[in-house]
Amino acid sequence: MKIGDLVVRKSHGKDVLFRIIDISQNKNDKKQVVLKGIDFRLMADSSVNDLEMVGQENFRQYVFSRQIESLLTRARRNRSDKQKKNYRNGFGRPGKVLHLDGDGEYLKICLEAYKKLDIEAVGKVVAESDQHKVVGELLKEHSPDILVITGHDSILNSNYNIKDLNNYRNSRNFVKAVLEARKYENAMDELVIFAGACQSNYEAILSAGANFASSPNRILIHCLDPVLIVEKIAYTRIDKVMPLEEVFQNTITGIKGVGGFETRGKYRSGLPKSLYE
Repeated sequence: MKIGDLVVRKSHGKDVLFRIIDISQNKNDKKQVVLKGIDFRLMADSSVNDLEMVGQENFRQYVFSRQIESLLTRARRNRSDKQKKNYRNGFGRPGKVLHLDGDGEYLKICLEAYKKLDIEAVGKVVAESDQHKVVGELLKEHSPDILVITGHDSILNSNYNIKDLNNYRNSRNFVKAVLEARKYENAMDELVIFAGACQSNYEAILSAGANFASSPNRILIHCLDPVLIVEKIAYTRIDKVMPLEEVFQNTITGIKGVGGFETRGKYRSGLPKSLYE
C-alpha cells in the first residue's frame, strides 16, 4: 500500500472509504497509516493489516451513491414542482455561495453537487487554521448570500471534556472563522453561515454566530451535508422562514449530524419573465 491508495477498514465493517495520506513506522517497527475519509469528513489512524484496498473506479460510487443521487434528484424535482406552481410566468435568483474548505478533494465534490443543483458557488481551498485570516476579504470580494466553512475535524480524546475546544482538531478554527465572518455581516438572515465538520463542537460554533453547524451528537457528517442544507437556503423565498425539520430531513446524517436556527431563505422571485431569454 502507498500514499494515495483507497482503502476501507475491516474492523469497522468497511463502512467508510478512506485515502491513505501518510505512512510511518511505529515504536514496534510496524507500518502505521494516516487515513482521510472520502465521503465522510474524518481523519483516522490504522495499522496496515486492518486495511483492504478499493479500486479507484469505485471512488465516485461511494460519494455519489444511489442514495445521494436520489437526494439530489429529489431536491431538484421538488423545487421544480414548486416553481412551476407558484411562478408560472416569472423567474428567480437563488442565493449565491462562498465555500471555504480545508480539503481540495472534498471541495471538488461539493462544487460538482452545487452544479447539479443549479447553485452558483465559489470555492476556495483554505487550511482550517487559515480560514479566519482570509474569510473577511473573500466575503468582500464575492458578496455571497451563504457562507460555508468546513474541512476536517474530530474529537482528540473522547475521555476528556467534550465542551473543551482544545479537545477538537479544528473546532476552534471554525469558531474563529465564524467570528471573523460576523464582523463583515452580523445579521444572520443577511449572511447565512454553515460551519463545522465531523464531530465538531456544535454548541461553540453556533454561539460564535453560525446559522447551522455540526455535529450535535458528535457523529461523522457526510461531505455533502452542508451542500444539501445550502440547497434549501438558496431556493427558499426570502419572505419565508425554512421549517427546520424539512431542512434536516433532506440531509444524509440528519439532526444527529447537523442542526441550527430558524433562518430565512435566499431565493428572490421576479416578474415578468423576459421574452428574450
